[in-house]
Amino acid sequence: MRSLLVFLLLALPVAAQTSDSLDFLAGLPDFQDLRQMLPTHLNRMAFALLDERERAVARFTGPADVAGRRTLLRDRMQRALGGPWPARTPLNPRTVAVLDRDGYRVEKVIFESHPRFYVTANLYIPKSGRPPYPAVLYPLGHEAGSKAHSAWQQMLVTLARRGYLALAWDPIGQGERVQLFDPDLGESKVVRSTTEHSITSIQCLLSGDTLARYTVYDGLRALDYMLSRPEADASRVACTGNSGGGTHTAYLSALDDRIHVAAPSCYLTSWRRLLLSIGPQDGEQCLPPLLADGLDHADFVHAFAPKPYLILSAVRDFFSISGARETYAEALRAYELSGASGKISMVEADDGHGYSKPRREAAYRWFARWLKNTEDNEAEQPIEPESEQALQVTSTGQVATSLGGETVHSLNLRRVAELKAARRPVTAAAVRDVLRFNPPRDPLKIAAYGTIARPGYRIEKLTYESVPGILIPSLLYVPAGASRAPAVLYVHGRGKSAARDAAESLVKAGSVVLAIDYRGAGETSTSSDAAGSDFPRWFGDYHSAMKALLIGKPLAGMRAEDIVRGLDLLAGRAEVDPARISAHGRDAGAVPLLHAAVLDSRITGLTLDGMLASFESIAAARIHRGVFENVIPGVLRHYDLPDLVAALSPRPVAIRSYSDALGRPVAR
Repeated sequence: MRSLLVFLLLALPVAAQTSDSLDFLAGLPDFQDLRQMLPTHLNRMAFALLDERERAVARFTGPADVAGRRTLLRDRMQRALGGPWPARTPLNPRTVAVLDRDGYRVEKVIFESHPRFYVTANLYIPKSGRPPYPAVLYPLGHEAGSKAHSAWQQMLVTLARRGYLALAWDPIGQGERVQLFDPDLGESKVVRSTTEHSITSIQCLLSGDTLARYTVYDGLRALDYMLSRPEADASRVACTGNSGGGTHTAYLSALDDRIHVAAPSCYLTSWRRLLLSIGPQDGEQCLPPLLADGLDHADFVHAFAPKPYLILSAVRDFFSISGARETYAEALRAYELSGASGKISMVEADDGHGYSKPRREAAYRWFARWLKNTEDNEAEQPIEPESEQALQVTSTGQVATSLGGETVHSLNLRRVAELKAARRPVTAAAVRDVLRFNPPRDPLKIAAYGTIARPGYRIEKLTYESVPGILIPSLLYVPAGASRAPAVLYVHGRGKSAARDAAESLVKAGSVVLAIDYRGAGETSTSSDAAGSDFPRWFGDYHSAMKALLIGKPLAGMRAEDIVRGLDLLAGRAEVDPARISAHGRDAGAVPLLHAAVLDSRITGLTLDGMLASFESIAAARIHRGVFENVIPGVLRHYDLPDLVAALSPRPVAIRSYSDALGRPVAR
């Protein structure tokens, strides 16, 4: 009896997969990895770009090649960050209070990186030795407490007591600079700073920027401020930070020649290892289209050569140690070609993510060697950290409630308005270029998986190959006796099964209907992010959407290609009149379908239901949800969704309903 029960339990998944199920591939042994189809495909494209990059780097023969890499990185980074920096405006710095401590003092400082865009900072100043002091720029990671985090304080105090001027500032979205501050909650509207970073960065992407445009510029202005102080020696400047601070150490050091020594901690790995492990990180740590531009983590180091560079890594970090070692090996060769092999080093500690004591002590030694021309093997002494309140710069602990001023949201909205005023009428060529749209034209590969007979019509269960490696599960509804009938391509954001009721109504009215699971929808939807992450709730399939942007092929464009291949299938059916093919897009499926309609005139009419009202509505909203998979970098430089609808004229378009940036219905 027990063995029979076990057998029945094991059989349940297969038994549930009946012959009339509309999700017909689930449970078939050939499709066990179907939900990994999209991530695997994107990785394959990314790895091809990385392979090409490796071949280019392998051809380096001397210092000129390394210098050329610096030029390439800076050019591509500047483009990814939205183009030239704004004009440097007055910092208007002011010290609001001073903490006098044993061997050092802390000035609590406010400055403006943009007019009325306030940056809260702590400046650690030695009380011994003779100024000007070597200076350390200290961008922060994502840990709780921001500039008051205990590990940061431990290092900043130690640096000050050892004769370094050191500056730390609250990153955007952290500490006293929460951008999505909720006065009722007394905190951010979202749980994690990385979530806030990504929400804000997605809005910036629509303008052709990223959040890093603002975080990096904050760092450049922080350096301006630090070097304006008479205590700073501008000829001896280092930059170091951990995690997100390691990211910005890599960015700032690659971009600004005023930094002479760099030591990023717990960031540098390689994109190949990232894609094989934890995937793309939050919005400020991804610079689309970095992979399409032929860049990797090692290029940040190449751009700094031949100045002293220390890679600080953790063996048990979530950033792959193998990737860090591979990046170091490549960078070491670049330094050797530059005649500076002694100026690069790597330190590994057998611990986890964080600026732990072994890495901090390695940084002290490195800074002493290159900024003071001395040895520093002194053991770090523990400190008693200050409370977060003690290090606060603003009266309320938040810029939003103490000072007001600009936010990334308001600054980006100004960018959106400027771009809108300069936009030209949309063309199909511009849409094709923005999407990197290039569907294959070879014969469509179609496979059948049975038929469901219904009164008056049948449902054929099919797949077609959109591009090599991408199968599109589809349902073809065919009226009995159909011949040269009108056809409807139905694209529902949740996939073909969600289109059941609409498809049945259309086929009963005499139309052939093709309902599809474009890549990443329906049966091909990917698994959610790691347990505990709130990214799926806010962004959907964040990893796939971000990978697509990094390789220069927005997911909306790839899905538009899937839709166009669905038109190929319909146009090739004897039951269909190819001159009478219309399309219906629902919810998230409406955006890629609208793009496909602009680019393929075989769609003779279009119905849109629940479509996002506009890309501009994402930028205008304080907060958004579920839109990232349809975001296209820089799209607002060229067009918005209403422009695409207008471009379809004189083809008929019926817009049944809109949704806002949170997915809620918009009143007509």
